[in-house]
Amino acid sequence: MKKFHKVISAVMVSAMAASLFAGCGNADNGTQAADSAPEAAASEESAAPEADASDNTASASGTFKIGSIGPITGSAAVYGSAVQNAAQLAVDEINAAGGINGVQIEFKFEDDECDAEKSVNAYNTLKDWGMQMLMGTVTSGCSVAVAEKTAEDNMFQLTPSGSSVDCVKYDNAFRVCFSDPNQGSASALYIGENAIASKVAVIYDSSDIYSSGIYEKFAAEAANQPFEIVSAEAFTADNKTDFSVQLQKAKDAGAELVFLPIYYTEASLILSQASTMGYAPIFFGCDGLDGILNVENFDTSLAEGVMLLTPFAADAEDELTKNFVTAYKEKFGDTPNQFAADAYDAIYAIKAAGEKAGITPDMDMSAICEALKGAMTEITLDGLTGVGMTWDASGEPNKAPKAVQITDGVYKAM
Repeated sequence: MKKFHKVISAVMVSAMAASLFAGCGNADNGTQAADSAPEAAASEESAAPEADASDNTASASGTFKIGSIGPITGSAAVYGSAVQNAAQLAVDEINAAGGINGVQIEFKFEDDECDAEKSVNAYNTLKDWGMQMLMGTVTSGCSVAVAEKTAEDNMFQLTPSGSSVDCVKYDNAFRVCFSDPNQGSASALYIGENAIASKVAVIYDSSDIYSSGIYEKFAAEAANQPFEIVSAEAFTADNKTDFSVQLQKAKDAGAELVFLPIYYTEASLILSQASTMGYAPIFFGCDGLDGILNVENFDTSLAEGVMLLTPFAADAEDELTKNFVTAYKEKFGDTPNQFAADAYDAIYAIKAAGEKAGITPDMDMSAICEALKGAMTEITLDGLTGVGMTWDASGEPNKAPKAVQITDGVYKAM
């Protein structure tokens, strides 16, 4: 887990010592946001590999073609729409500031409806378009499926939010978010080190690699923490509307906190059903809960006090976050979530690595991939989701995690 455990303990203990529950449209906007965009630093210059002129995946248009895949329809559309919007915002800023190595970016997003087969089809569509780099996909299952194809093609892949370990199993793939094991271990550490509860229940989706992966590491780390898992109940994709049995077992076991390593749609049902049965524990989740305030017909007052680990809080006071949130709201009329922040950082990471490697649009996708693989391990990025972010050759990021709590209907940094 590299630096994660050391970093999270120091960061979270000091933060909680202060307070347990503390929280472009137009050209002018684009220019203002670009001035505060993430800064990348690399210690050495490296020459780009020579392009293979015989490969027709080189860009004939004199631009860099970056593709992206995610759900903009279906149950996970909140995630995909946020990624699409924030990535486009970053692309517009970069283009306004001169592009990558003086070359403009073309950006194209394809909907996969959170379906792995459709995600692979979307990847093939983007290849036909001439994609040279992939920023995606958004969800873990789709990212794993597409990673098999990008590895075969030696296409550079940077997922903003695919957290399954297998999303970066090949050397061409990197990620911005933390992996599932990191989220599970970090959640257990956070609950234990800050004495949030002594009895904890878990409700998770055993049919989903995101949810089950987080739960496994949470349970392992919980054994080292001063709390007890008194109930651990699963559901599956075929049975995810009635959670009365799982909630009743948690209530009967005296759980003061229910850990939900699941997505926001199911979480909203759990909170509603818990309220109906008069059960009001602390609910604690990971990045999958980011979006619960946007669920249609959900009483958002039920989410008051919900805690989640996420690398981004829209109310943070640093200049980069404030400028990003302002530009995003002006262009899309909504407050950006963590998935948006991940995507914004992902585009800027590609820019930083591309400039470090000296890539050019006439290079084929494999040559670009080889150049970016090395450059990703040499850049340092000050972004929305972390200051001084670096990447290992394993594809994993190194950065400090953050936590937020829903207070007065908004996410507040803790």
